[in-house]
Amino acid sequence: MTEVTVYSTGPACQRCRLTCRRLDELGIRYDLIEIHEEHNAALRAYLVDELGYTEAPVVVVGDERENTWAGLRPDRIDELAARLGLVGR
Repeated sequence: MTEVTVYSTGPACQRCRLTCRRLDELGIRYDLIEIHEEHNAALRAYLVDELGYTEAPVVVVGDERENTWAGLRPDRIDELAARLGLVGR
């Protein structure tokens, strides 16, 4: 299965929680990394400085740059579920 990673700013982030909830509802497995934690400072800098994202969550699907997005995007999550064959299960 395609590797999915959700980079979150923590439990207070409503968009992050809703993104994870939708992924869960569709049966999409993901790793959750909280970038607000100090030991993830370099990763946070990479997401902002290298990838250019300024809002959370950031969702990375495999190593496919075109399938990476930021913010609450139910449309992108549904597209991912369709690609993974998880729609209609």
